[in-house]
Amino acid sequence: MINFRLLRHLWLFLAVAEEQHFGRAARRLGMSQPPLTEQIQILEQALKSKLFVRSRRGAQLTPVGQTILPAVRKFAQQMEQLELAVREATAGQTGLLTIGAISSAMLEVLPPFLDRLRDRYPRLTISVREIDSVEALSALELGDVDLAFARVQGDLGSSIATMTMAQDKLTVALPTAHRLATRRRIKLNDLTEEPFVMFARRVSPVYFDSIVALCQGQGFSPRILHEVRSVATQVAFVSCGQGIALVPAGLRRLAPANVVLRPLHESVDVVTTAAAWHTASTNPALQLALEVLRGTPTTLKA
Repeated sequence: MINFRLLRHLWLFLAVAEEQHFGRAARRLGMSQPPLTEQIQILEQALKSKLFVRSRRGAQLTPVGQTILPAVRKFAQQMEQLELAVREATAGQTGLLTIGAISSAMLEVLPPFLDRLRDRYPRLTISVREIDSVEALSALELGDVDLAFARVQGDLGSSIATMTMAQDKLTVALPTAHRLATRRRIKLNDLTEEPFVMFARRVSPVYFDSIVALCQGQGFSPRILHEVRSVATQVAFVSCGQGIALVPAGLRRLAPANVVLRPLHESVDVVTTAAAWHTASTNPALQLALEVLRGTPTTLKA
């Protein structure tokens, strides 16, 4: 039997944990602070553990609170998905597809795919959430998303299938005052001593490792000065004089006036977006999406 009282207590715990303050959490929840404090105390008594350390600065999680927070967050996401599924089913929708996508895929690959999907299946409910590439596999394995659009490639295991959706040529982003900026093309081994701004490995391990392997194939390991969370941020760091970056040619449209993108002498294609899904998924909505996906052309940029 569902313990609805415990569910409410966990929602309250999550609000206090995220706000790190009982007063702010109470305002977010639309309630006064004393009842919130009382309910958290009841939860602590039920769990026989203190969850927060209270001080003038707010409320900080104890080690026990930090331990249960990820599970409570996941529970909250699942409850939101359940609520959406019930609401949409009641409204007469035929299914629910949950998509996780990196920000660049949301700008380029995802919109035309979703347009085609909605045209063919107008009563299919589609929920999109932002993820990092490193989150894609675990989100698929855990069933948090049905379909992921991320920078993934290579052997991802027997249970994960992928389809390349967009590729681009790798270029070098340089400050306009850089010694190599006037060249029409740049050889990789000309970058041996340069400080690199890299797309962080924790965000996209496969992409990061492929860039490092590319450099090592030319006889050097890149001197990494910064790791950042997006390719757009790589260009921004180059603009700030923090180094050079290897980025897809499509970033040229985002480059500020003091940054140039030069083609590599070596022609290198990189996967900028791939679709991935779990082959054992039983969600009928995923099968509908795959029908549309397989008819979607890969974007190949010059």
